[in-house]
Amino acid sequence: MAETLFRKVWNAHRVRTLASGQTQLFIGLHLVHEVTSPQAFDMLRQHGLRVAFPERTVATIDHIVPTSSQRRPFLDVMAEDMTVALERELPRLRHHALHTDSDEQGIVHVIGPQLGLTQPA
Repeated sequence: MAETLFRKVWNAHRVRTLASGQTQLFIGLHLVHEVTSPQAFDMLRQHGLRVAFPERTVATIDHIVPTSSQRRPFLDVMAEDMTVALERELPRLRHHALHTDSDEQGIVHVIGPQLGLTQPA
């Protein structure tokens, strides 16, 4: 039986099988956004780790951008705090950020193919 597209991509990125039975995969592009990335960056810092391939990481602000006005600071304090937390990490981690005033800024699930960052396998 022929492999599915999913299985072909999975196998092409498989590094090894861990003792737990889980598969370690190599991720060629890492798209991050403002909602969960501050916690991830905090965890990296706590463990003394860094982003392995910062040049392959693209950050965008998308989930909390107000539709009525993207003027900063955002009126929603929580949205502004999450945005500031992500922006604070970018220079240190050398991430490429798509800020709300950039023409390339957009939905994290859309910018990959839209900007030519993701390509067919």
